[in-house]
Amino acid sequence: MNNPMQTQAAKRWLDYTIIAVIAVLAIGMLLPFLWLFSVSFKPVSEAYKLPPTFWPTSLDLSNYAAVLASRVPFLQIYGNSLLIAVVVTVGQLVTCTLAAFAFARLEFRGRDTLFVILLIGLMFPAQVTILPIYLGFAQVGLINQPIGLALMYLTSSFGVFLMRQFMLSQPKALEEAALMDGAGYLKIFWRISLPQLRPALSALGIITFTQTWNYYFQARVLLGRETSMTLPVAMDVLRGYLGSGSLSLVMAAMSMSILPVVLLFLIAQKFVIEGITMSGIKN
Repeated sequence: MNNPMQTQAAKRWLDYTIIAVIAVLAIGMLLPFLWLFSVSFKPVSEAYKLPPTFWPTSLDLSNYAAVLASRVPFLQIYGNSLLIAVVVTVGQLVTCTLAAFAFARLEFRGRDTLFVILLIGLMFPAQVTILPIYLGFAQVGLINQPIGLALMYLTSSFGVFLMRQFMLSQPKALEEAALMDGAGYLKIFWRISLPQLRPALSALGIITFTQTWNYYFQARVLLGRETSMTLPVAMDVLRGYLGSGSLSLVMAAMSMSILPVVLLFLIAQKFVIEGITMSGIKN
């Protein structure tokens, strides 16, 4: 028979091993971010130094000042990205939640077929639909308008799927009781379903904000003017033709651009994990 003390010691060593492996992987994931911030504080001569040095010899903030003073209107572009990300995030939280409630709780003809068609939309990349979108936007004057890019993504198939799966994991007892008491569907949604959706809403909000903040292809096609472009496109402009721009300058701009997303994820990461876990797999 196994000695209980030996079994506990083996489990402890297994836990330590797992923690050590996770720590090594975490350091590997953090290294690119540390390198990014490190280079942003280096002068150009030190950024291109061979062999490279990981830590800057001094904290030089001139690169950040140069980004703000560059020909690219960085603060206005920052505002464009923030406007698009906030509008898209709020829009998807509203539309995806309402659509998910309909697919999860209402009975109507063709519901499952319509949901399958909705999921098929996940298979098509943005490049497939960008031409008709561009032509339509040109007709209504939304080219070079940041709000136009936001209007494209006020709902998403992934958001509807995520919220629907979460709703299916919730018990129906309270909703059925409220329905028998004469409550309408909108009241049931607002008073019963919505308060239970906070983990899923947090997860969808963070995922949507992060994804929208990083849009490049769509913004490159629809927002060509410098005053209307978004941060990923601005990074490309600062990088210069064939990467001829200042590496330190680009790294400083990237540091400022990713900071809101990193802070948002660090603050609310537990909601992302909880929401995705509970959205499940349950039918």
